[in-house]
Amino acid sequence: MKIGILGGGLSGLVAGNILARDHEVILFEKMPFLGGCLSSYHIDTYWIERFYHHCFSGDEQLFSLLRELGLWDRLEWQKGSTGYYSGNTLYSLTTPMEILRWPELSIPEKARLALLTLKSRKTDLAALDDISAETYIIEHLGPRIYSAFFEPLLKSKFGKNRSQVSAAWLISRIAIRSDRGVAGEHLGYLNGGFHQIVDALETSILKKGGTVHLQAPVTSLMKKEGGWTINDEPVDRVISTVSLPELGRLTGLPFPEIPYQGAACMTLGIERDVTKGIYWTNMKDESPYGAVISHTNFIPKERYGEHLVYLASYFSGTVPARLDQRMLDDFCSRFGLAPSEIHWSRMAVDPWAGPVYVTGYRSLIPAYEKHGIYLAGMFSEENYPERSMEGSVRAGNHVAEYILKQEQDHP
Repeated sequence: MKIGILGGGLSGLVAGNILARDHEVILFEKMPFLGGCLSSYHIDTYWIERFYHHCFSGDEQLFSLLRELGLWDRLEWQKGSTGYYSGNTLYSLTTPMEILRWPELSIPEKARLALLTLKSRKTDLAALDDISAETYIIEHLGPRIYSAFFEPLLKSKFGKNRSQVSAAWLISRIAIRSDRGVAGEHLGYLNGGFHQIVDALETSILKKGGTVHLQAPVTSLMKKEGGWTINDEPVDRVISTVSLPELGRLTGLPFPEIPYQGAACMTLGIERDVTKGIYWTNMKDESPYGAVISHTNFIPKERYGEHLVYLASYFSGTVPARLDQRMLDDFCSRFGLAPSEIHWSRMAVDPWAGPVYVTGYRSLIPAYEKHGIYLAGMFSEENYPERSMEGSVRAGNHVAEYILKQEQDHP
């Protein structure tokens, strides 16, 4: 059987690697590189992801993949410290004492917030699908905690869509980040970079006889008797990992109206640390980015020879004008960094970075097969209510298993 895969992100690569064992796989990727949001830059002697990444202690299928690819021994665990930038002040909120000293919430409010975090892992997320995060937090913790703590985070992540975001997404995000001790979150990283997963999957697919087409956007997907054609290439089955709006425009077929947002992520190589040793800083003050992720406050700077920082921004529709320059100017001014201290900067933009998890999102999730096309990606059930590498691996695994089971049931 000949299987065409649209998109060379993690889900497409995982599915292709499984199916290439016994089938002919052809993968189409519009960019000149594989990996999607997991792709990386090669800077001098090292690799660094285009979009910040880490994994979590419960990512079991990702860990199985690492073992299969011979990368398990490169997985390491580090502590991720957190901060909050508010009122032109950078507050570290990593240790219990730092949280207690934070002036923007009272002690009782902080206690209610801590209790929510403790309960998050046992919360029935399905029951929260139709409730907005705003409504849930105000009802359970009060309007002040929402306006002082959660609303700025939701605004930086979802902008004008923040009031529509499901409580299931928010509580899931709190739960996944509740694996922490007094020194910070317990987070995983692959020594040498996550590009090793992408490279190993590509190598495995090619060794099994598969084909990978780079810089090959799919411009034509046509249903033919007994199969499909992708850019005039005949195939028996099609797996699509691209966004559902893109797939709908390509095929003219109706797919669920899942809202998406884009991500713009600037990566900087700089002379010195400007975030006081903090890995992840959320921005409450108005700025052209919602978070500052200081990668070398998570992974040792010595591996890179310079400090690495991400400036993360999300948008709906088109990228805001001059966003890259506005990010640079704001960052230098706000954190006291001279332009001469910036070694290099690169901007990565993905207009389909992920769905907006609005209320009622669960009802929009498509089945594995729709209109004869097999589906896996950011929109899949495995990436709800929070997208992750684990979710993408699961989505790739499951769509491949679904196809194989169909073949077994109907040889």
